[in-house]
Amino acid sequence: MPLLLPSSLYGLARPFLFGFDPEHAHEITLDGLARTQNTPLACAYSAPRADDPVTLAGLTFPNRVGLAAGLDKNARCIDAFAAMGFGFVEVGTVTPKAQPGNPKPRMFRLPQRDALINRLGFNNEGLDAFLANVQKARFRKSGGGKSPMLLGLNIGKNAATPIERAVDDYLACLDGVYPHADYVTINISSPNTANLRTLQSDEALDALLGAVAERRETLATRHGKRSPLFVKIAPDLDEAQVAVIAATLQRHRMDGVIATNTTLARDAVAGLPHAEEAGGLSGAPVREASNRVIAQLRAALGKDFPIIGVGGILSAADARAKIAAGADVVQIYTGLIYRGPALVRETAQALLRDRSKA
Repeated sequence: MPLLLPSSLYGLARPFLFGFDPEHAHEITLDGLARTQNTPLACAYSAPRADDPVTLAGLTFPNRVGLAAGLDKNARCIDAFAAMGFGFVEVGTVTPKAQPGNPKPRMFRLPQRDALINRLGFNNEGLDAFLANVQKARFRKSGGGKSPMLLGLNIGKNAATPIERAVDDYLACLDGVYPHADYVTINISSPNTANLRTLQSDEALDALLGAVAERRETLATRHGKRSPLFVKIAPDLDEAQVAVIAATLQRHRMDGVIATNTTLARDAVAGLPHAEEAGGLSGAPVREASNRVIAQLRAALGKDFPIIGVGGILSAADARAKIAAGADVVQIYTGLIYRGPALVRETAQALLRDRSKA
C-alpha cells in the first residue's frame, strides 16, 4: 500500500509497487511514513488541508474526509496522515494485549475491481505500545492557527478472549484510550475475529453498549471531558437488523455510528483471482451495500444523529454518494491504495465545493 510518492507520480509507480505482496508493501509504507513524518521528507506526501469545518457529536471536524481505521493499527503514523490533508484520522483497532493476528498470507488485491480482501485479525502491538505512539504525535501542535485534525481511537477484543468476556476487553481499552481520543470507536464488525459480529445482535449489543456507556460516565468525571463514542457496524445486515442497532445506539446515548466495515459477500468479485479467500472485502464492491446501510440508518436515526460513511470511496463522486445516502462525513482506506494521497484533497475539495453551492 505504498503512499510515499508525489501524487503526480503515483499512477506511474503503482504497477511496480503492486508487484510486492500487499502486506509487505503495507509494512514498507508505514515504516517510511513513520521515519519521515515531521521531517523535510514529508513533503513527498504532504498537501494543504481543505478547510470545510462541520460540527458533529460536539466536535469540529476540519473537513469531511477522514482515514478509516485498520491502516495504521499501532498509531505510528498519525502526523504523516495529518500532513496529507485529512480532517480526521482513526487509528487501531487496538486490543488490550499484543497479538499476531491470523496466519499469513492474509491480504489480497483484486485490482480488476479496485478491491482488497484481508483477514488480518486485529494484529497489533497492544494497548501500551499504541498509547505510547499516540502520545508522541505532534499534530495538535502544528495546525498553524487552524483547528487541529481530529483523532479517533478504535478499540476491539483479543482473539483469545471468549466472546462472553468481550466487554472486559472493550472496557480495558476504553479506560486506556479515553483521555487521548477526540472520539472512540467500538469495533464490533470485523469479520476476522471469531464471533465478533455476534456482538451486533440485539442482546449482546445492548449489554456491551450499556457497559460502555456506564464506564464513559465514570471516565468523563475522572478526566473532565466527555469523549464521543461511535460504533462501527457491518454492511452485511438487513433492514430489520439495522433498525435494532439504530434503536440500541439511541437507547444508550451513543454519539454516532460508522457504516460500514468490510463485507463477506463475494457476488461482485466472483470468478476473479483471490475472490474466494476468507476475510473482509473492501473497496469498490462494498460501496453500494455501505450506502444502503447508511440510508437505512439515516431513516431510522433521524437527521441529526452523526453518521460516518466508509466503504468503496475511490473518487469524489463516491464520496458525494455517501453524503447523499445520509453520511455527514466520510472515511477512505482502500482508495488510498488504488489512487494514492491525491484522493484526500480531491475529495475534500469536491465536498467543500458542493457545500458552497448549497
